[in-house]
Parts: sequence; C-alpha cells; structure tokens
Amino acid sequence: MITQFTPRPGVLDLGWGHPRPDLLPVAGWRRATASALEEYSWQALTYGATAGPAPLVEWLGAHLPGADAGSFGPGECFVTAGASQALALAGAVLVRPGDVVLAAAPTYHLAFTPIRDLGATLLPAPGDGDGPDPDATAALVDRLRREGRRVAALYLVPTFANPSGTSLPLDRRAALIRFAQRSGVTIIEDDTYREMAYDGPAPPSLWSRSGGDGVVRLGSFAKTVAPGLRLGWINAGAGTVRSIAALGHVHSGGGVNHTNALAMAAFGRSGDYDRHLARVRDAYREQRDALARHLRAAAPELTFTLPAGGWFLWVRLPPGLTAEALQSRGEHHGVGFAPGPLFYCDGAGGSQYIRLAFSMLPPDDLATAAHRLAAAVTARQR
Repeated sequence: MITQFTPRPGVLDLGWGHPRPDLLPVAGWRRATASALEEYSWQALTYGATAGPAPLVEWLGAHLPGADAGSFGPGECFVTAGASQALALAGAVLVRPGDVVLAAAPTYHLAFTPIRDLGATLLPAPGDGDGPDPDATAALVDRLRREGRRVAALYLVPTFANPSGTSLPLDRRAALIRFAQRSGVTIIEDDTYREMAYDGPAPPSLWSRSGGDGVVRLGSFAKTVAPGLRLGWINAGAGTVRSIAALGHVHSGGGVNHTNALAMAAFGRSGDYDRHLARVRDAYREQRDALARHLRAAAPELTFTLPAGGWFLWVRLPPGLTAEALQSRGEHHGVGFAPGPLFYCDGAGGSQYIRLAFSMLPPDDLATAAHRLAAAVTARQR
C-alpha cells in the first residue's frame, strides 16, 4: 500500500475527511521543493532548528488571516509533523498520567487515542449547540478536583468543527478563555480548518483572543495544502515551546520535518499557497453546496445546518432511525459515512447523527452519494 485510503469497489465513501486527489498541488510543490534546495542547498537537508526554520515561522506569522495575523511573537511557535503530532507534543508537556482531559462533545474522534496514550482519562465537557458550556464545565472541574483529580486540558475544534462544521460564537469564545485563565485548565484549540472558510472570514482564534494565556493552538497544512507533507505547528507561550523543544526525541532529532518546512516557506512566499488556497476553497464550496442541495432534494427528512467552512455536514436522522442501524443499509446501497457516536469520547451520544465528508468526491459523485443515502434511509424506514 502507498496511501491510507483505498476506495472500495462500488462504494462512494463520505466517511473519510481526505482531500480530493486532483486538487493536491503536485506541480506547485515540485517548484517549492526545487526552490528551497536552490536557496538553502545543504542547509535544507541537515538537522533543522529545533522549533522550526525561521523562514516558515516568519511567513506563517505574517500570513495568518484577519484577526490572527501577527498573533504570535518570538518563541511562541513550534513547527510539527502535522496537527496529530502537535497534539501529542503539546500533551506531553501539559498532561501527566492519571490526569483528566475534557473533550467537546462531539469532536474530532481521532484525537481521543493520542490523549489516552498520555495516560489521561477523557471525559466529555458539558455543553450545548454552541460548544462546551463554560459554567457547567467549571462546575465539573471543581467536582473532579474535590475528588482529588487533576484536570489538565480541554480539547476542542472551535472553528468549522469536525464533525459539526459549526464555529463557537464570539461570546462563547470569550467565556471559555475566561474559564481557562481562572481555572488553570489549558484549552487545546485544534484550528485545523481555519482557512477552509467559504462564506466570509473565520472568527478569531481563541489563541489570538487570549493573548497566549490559557490556550495552546494546533495548526496544520493538511487541509490547505496536502496531508502527506505531515506539516503543522503549535502556538503556545514561550515557556511551553521551550518545554516541547526539550523533549527527548525532539532534542535528539532537531526540527521535525525540516526540509518540508523550508519548502512550505518557499511555497508561501512565491504566491503559490494563496493561489492554491483560492482554488481549493472554490472547489470545496462547490462540493459542499452540491451535497447539501441533493440531500435536501432527495432526503428532506435528513436535517442539517449548512456549515460556513470545513469539510463536513453533520446530519440529523429522522426519529426512530439510528446511525448504527443505517450503516449496514448504507453499505448495501453503495454509500459510506461516519456514525455519530464515534465523535463522543464516552460513546454515549450521537446515535441520531451521521457525519458526511464532502471533501474527497467531486460534485457529480456527491450527487450520486446523496441519492444512495436517501435510498438507504427510505429502505430502513419501511
């Protein structure tokens, strides 16, 4: 095998949040790699600066859009091998074995195992349609502390969330920042989808609004450029960044993914990043709209809110139908999806929901997938 995802014959799979293959910037990345090697020669191929090469860190700080432009200072950025490694590295300095980590419910399911790998217990943060509720979460933290348990962090995807596609309102963002700063519970902000904005700019990150106090941000080029690069970053206070840099495997190997980091700096400075981002935004907006339009026409009993960004529709099933019951029928009709309970760290919620990824398939295939899903829903209701 070469790639993680292998298509199944006859199945249009909306379960995987992967990019559409023909949108990956093969030619642009070839130019960026050649440019980095031309400019930096052997320096591009040796051990890199531990926190990441200055050309990428400087470009990233200048590039981040809107309220997040210039949102980190010297020593507040650490380049990583993607957001998954960013979570593992941040967790390694924030979380101790036996700690409790709270997670939004629902949230990105593949964050659960890296957190548990740290020896932490995951618990869902109490919340509502606007995300974790700061007062209820503070009450839970107080109760856990009275029981002698340490609550280290709260993990969430506040902007174009996976799986829901929603973004936290500004007042909820401000309240969560106050919660973190008062309680000492660090918010781990997974900001992976920030630039996948289709209907206007993304709201400011928790990191930028917090002044770096109480929030650690995880960023990634997996959605904006290509996941195979394994390239992302952490924004954190300078002390946290120094602690990450002092981790044994980081200190031993130097900057992670150094060569790709320099190529990304070249990709950004050349203008190829901005051109590519505009192209994929247009494509993913079209795909979002195609899936939503055909679902509404073919299966009006399925309800959802059109997300302003990200890669997913979070679809509510009609009464009496669960995600688990629908899954086998979906496979029979040639359509795959991610069942809602996956996205709850305790597995106790989400049975009335499914997540549909519109990122990997072109509009015509998404139309077919919508009609197949509608047929599966109808068959299950008979």
